[in-house]
Amino acid sequence: MRKVYSKIESITGNVITVKADNVKNDDLAEVSSAHGKSLARVIKLDHDVVSLQVFAGAKGVSTGDEVRFLGYPMKISCSENLLGRIFNGSGEPRDNGPRLEENLIEIGGPSVNPSKRIIPKNMVRTGIPMIDVFNSLVESQKLPIFSSSGEPYNELLARIAMQAEVDMIILGGMGLKYDDYLGFKDALEEGGALSRTIFFVHTASDPIVECLLVPDISLAVAEQFALQGKKVLVLLTDMTNFADAMKENAITMEQVPSNRGYPGDLYSQLASRYEKAVDFEGSGSITILAVTTMPGDDVTHPVPDNTGYITEGQFYLKNGRIEPFGSLSRLKQQVNKDTRKDHRALMDGMIKLYSAYKESVEKKSMGFRMSEWDNKLLKYGAMFEEQLMSLSVNIPLEKALDLGWEILAECFSKEETGLRTELLNEFWPKKD
Repeated sequence: MRKVYSKIESITGNVITVKADNVKNDDLAEVSSAHGKSLARVIKLDHDVVSLQVFAGAKGVSTGDEVRFLGYPMKISCSENLLGRIFNGSGEPRDNGPRLEENLIEIGGPSVNPSKRIIPKNMVRTGIPMIDVFNSLVESQKLPIFSSSGEPYNELLARIAMQAEVDMIILGGMGLKYDDYLGFKDALEEGGALSRTIFFVHTASDPIVECLLVPDISLAVAEQFALQGKKVLVLLTDMTNFADAMKENAITMEQVPSNRGYPGDLYSQLASRYEKAVDFEGSGSITILAVTTMPGDDVTHPVPDNTGYITEGQFYLKNGRIEPFGSLSRLKQQVNKDTRKDHRALMDGMIKLYSAYKESVEKKSMGFRMSEWDNKLLKYGAMFEEQLMSLSVNIPLEKALDLGWEILAECFSKEETGLRTELLNEFWPKKD
């Protein structure tokens, strides 16, 4: 029988403090007030002084209300019945479906033992040329999408969710506007991808503690399915909202702030989530794509800055496109050598020419006279941006590679591309 405590020492924001014993960090408690019952989570222990964050908020809670510790941390149901369902940040249904309580698992466990991981070697196809051709996504990779506010990063995630060649998608939304939540829901339903998706959503109006739980719940469920042999793609948006929720929590707890007010363990907190990406030996895998918005488009902001040290590259979303120069998938060499023999050479050659195009654009803007070569580059750059860089393009990898050759042939002679003769002889488009 668990003890019931009827004296709350203090109430600060959504955090209450109780004197109690035999309590562990992250344990759940039930707070009974005049407004009903709400779950709370232990977020700090100082000897017998226990601080808890109330899920429904501490509004209406008085110092004489009862707190009953449940003796276990947050748990989530994990079964095939989750597929096609939408839940909030604490695992409760948002879709008017039944509450699931079978096969409960704890969230927030440790990362997988490195000895149980295998070297990433499989490509995750998305149908987006700027990913598949130029920065291939690799199974078990952890990649952020760095974006400034206003960019279509949620639309990009929705497209990846619909098109990625994986067994299942787990979508974790943090601090979503209600319109964005409905946008994800409608896109997945219309695209027929909701049946293989599990959606955990925290909107901006939901309790802040649920924002902190979304990544842990998403990754705990992903790990269980990966252990069953599934290839799972976890899409998270937005990790800056997650970090801001941590910041708000730290301020409430009167912790000594670090850079720009964020808690000193920001790096560790982010790393503990990203490091869940894994390819299990003899089983499935977890691949993580997580949006990180950059306030003021500042990549030195603490959240993207710390993220860059943890992850294996990044995608830069700018002006509605994945930028080829800022984006980097450090593991793409693991897979693009095995797709098609012209993949790596074509990727390098096209980016080199696109870089030259950028220089010609700069020369033109300063009023320099355009040479014949500059005009070829300007034509090439316009075709490259419209037919390959645009996020509206949706074609398989092989068709994208063929399209790359067609763009080169339209703008240049064979000799001007700088590509190897044997590749030119085999892949250069034959004119009718």
